[in-house]
Amino acid sequence: MANDWKNYSSGDFFDELMSSPGNARQPARKIVSYLKSLSAEDIAARRQAAESTIREMGVSFTVYSEGGNIDRAWPFDIIPRVISNKQWAVAEAGLKQRLRALNLFINDLYHDQKIIKDGIIPEFVLKQSKNYRKECEGITPPFGVWAHICGTDLVRAGDGEFYVLEDNLRVPSGVSYMLENRAITKRVLPELFEQSEIAPVDDYPARLFDTLAALSPRKGKKPVIVVLTPGIYNSAYFEHAYLAQQMGAELVEGSDLVVDSDDCVYMKTISGLERVDVIYRRIDDLFLDPEVFDKKSVLGVAGLMRAWRAGNVALANAPGAGVADDKVVYAYVPQVIKYYLDEDPILPNVETFLCYDDKQREYVLANLDKLVVKPANESGGYGMLVGPHSTKKERETFAGLIKANPRNYVAQPTLALSTAPTLVEKNELEPRHLDLRPFILQGNDIYVTRGGLTRVAMKKGSLVVNSSQGGGSKDTWIVDA
Repeated sequence: MANDWKNYSSGDFFDELMSSPGNARQPARKIVSYLKSLSAEDIAARRQAAESTIREMGVSFTVYSEGGNIDRAWPFDIIPRVISNKQWAVAEAGLKQRLRALNLFINDLYHDQKIIKDGIIPEFVLKQSKNYRKECEGITPPFGVWAHICGTDLVRAGDGEFYVLEDNLRVPSGVSYMLENRAITKRVLPELFEQSEIAPVDDYPARLFDTLAALSPRKGKKPVIVVLTPGIYNSAYFEHAYLAQQMGAELVEGSDLVVDSDDCVYMKTISGLERVDVIYRRIDDLFLDPEVFDKKSVLGVAGLMRAWRAGNVALANAPGAGVADDKVVYAYVPQVIKYYLDEDPILPNVETFLCYDDKQREYVLANLDKLVVKPANESGGYGMLVGPHSTKKERETFAGLIKANPRNYVAQPTLALSTAPTLVEKNELEPRHLDLRPFILQGNDIYVTRGGLTRVAMKKGSLVVNSSQGGGSKDTWIVDA
């Protein structure tokens, strides 16, 4: 193991832990020094202990495939990612700024649409938005907040600074894995927690509960909060059950709830109906209410939108919040921040080319082999083209898709994503690319997790970090340095 650290190199990429072979960056010196002191047998034993802990705790995720849904153990690397508290303070301020502006933007879209009338965002971008919900027009949720839980994906490039890759404001997932990563790391590297002051993350469930409770329409009463899940076959079901248990909330499916003639939501219990105040919903908009959206949906609750519109129940995230998930809207977020807050963005976007623009589309089509092309509203790493790793046939297919529906595609440079030392086969140490998903809560105040979910592209050279695409994860440490 010691020799591995001496020879470890990430090449031309910015490495999170190592500044050069054998030399750790200041925030990571304690952990690298400790890991260097462990024998290969020690490392193997701790890695095995982590895998056993994951199986014991039942930490899993579901991969959808043509042959059926497959439950897999959570892929985890025991070497944490380390970020200095000083750098994190800047990221935290930027994340708060971004979500405040995005919630003002969403609220404006469902009311006066001033940002469109003032020419900041083209009207057709909204009219062709897949996630704009006309049914939400005129509604003002508590505090004017639509996206109460946001997962914003950050990356570090060659300069070591954070950039925003995308925002996730519909039903962002992954926070349970952030919490479990910390629990596993404490088990397998307990000595480091005694030696270092690592910012805690385990207050998240309490913070989430407080955010949800503040939305309750029945002030002065203990709120009844439920987590609405599509059921056990959903890929994030582990997280739904985990968060409900951690918050002391009920985990329910659509069939467990009913909207009565008084436009209030009730939960079926063995003692009869109990009124529900807040629903943390993990179901997409179109399945929420068969009265309003998909009439065939058996996942939602008939009348739920009536109850929400009447102010008798709070929904987090609010229906329609996904309008700001659009990757075309993402390109305008710097202008959104300036428009609503009169501030310059603290965290920069990644350079983005909008394919609906003739000149930008011409550039994208001429450089497909160098760019990453993304559909405007897909998630999970699906439907995208990573130009440098693509075939000529794949590029031709994407060129056709872009020409047929240019509004639906954006392109970005292939980023030199930062790396971190990762244990691979035979416990060898190799660099792997990664990103970071912190979670931001907004209700009557705003909170950012100290760190977030670090996702790792476990395949050598890959830039795709999603677990559904073979990615893994690490614990994320914010430390004084």
